[in-house]
Amino acid sequence: MSHVYLSRELTPGAMAALRSLDLPVVVHDDPDRPPSRDRLLRDAAGASALITLLTERVDDELLDAAGPDLRIVANCAVGYDNVSVAAAHARGIVVTNTPGVLDEATADCAFGLVLATARRLVEADRFLRAGTDWIWGPQLFVGLDLSAGATLGIVGLGRIGLAVARRAAAFGMRILATGRRAAGAEAAAYGVEQVELPRLLAESDVVTLHCPLTPDTRHLIGPDELAAMKPTAILVNTARGPIVDESALVDALRRGEIAGAGLDVFEDEPRVHPALLEMDSVVVLPHIASAGRATRDAMGRLAVDNVRAVLAGEPPRTPVQA
Repeated sequence: MSHVYLSRELTPGAMAALRSLDLPVVVHDDPDRPPSRDRLLRDAAGASALITLLTERVDDELLDAAGPDLRIVANCAVGYDNVSVAAAHARGIVVTNTPGVLDEATADCAFGLVLATARRLVEADRFLRAGTDWIWGPQLFVGLDLSAGATLGIVGLGRIGLAVARRAAAFGMRILATGRRAAGAEAAAYGVEQVELPRLLAESDVVTLHCPLTPDTRHLIGPDELAAMKPTAILVNTARGPIVDESALVDALRRGEIAGAGLDVFEDEPRVHPALLEMDSVVVLPHIASAGRATRDAMGRLAVDNVRAVLAGEPPRTPVQA
């Protein structure tokens, strides 16, 4: 059987699991940078399995370059907007992702951004590191009290959104959410109220995004939606960058239409809009929401398990449907 191509090295545990398949493995040799497009097309040629990351565009060109032996694209991420699922399925190629195993880590990061932005923690840290002369005062870095009746709006209440709701409930926050699962029993246990997006935007002190990136959700948060938020509200995004119109976000922050933002993802990664980097009211992270040691290991192992199953003629654990 032909080789398994891996666009970047995974955790040691996941790599050991991959090598236990007793198949040739081709791994891109730079752990910090994705392969160039030419390198990707060349090294994927003849592969029976591709293990890809969100940095790789899996489209007709790559699938054709891989050739007729390709049986599975195992995307090591819960999102798969980088994969042309229809193109893969048209060739009889299975597509898988890694849902479930990163819910808690992503929710931790999302709520960390909620806290850091609402309570101005990073801004205060920079203030001290700059050597600024200071003395305690009643107005020094005053922010939003989450546990004083603040409302959290969750856009897209899936697995990760529910994990965020559980954390918000522990803080005593009022929770609004969009999505079908917002009407379910688990959501009810955390006090979630299902609402439509306009009401969520108007009433929330914090809006956090947990919907997938699709044609319908691209720029879901644009100028009108930002203008509909409270001027004291903050926006948190740990989902996908293009869900937010980044230029509109910059304009809204400059005009004071919202108070701040906590962002782990960006519209044109790895580029970040320069204005966001200059704003004290914005906390930015380099797409690290799933970057827990155990979580990244579990993601890699799940991708490998999917490869193992498909190459053995078995159903994958987490297939992506058409």
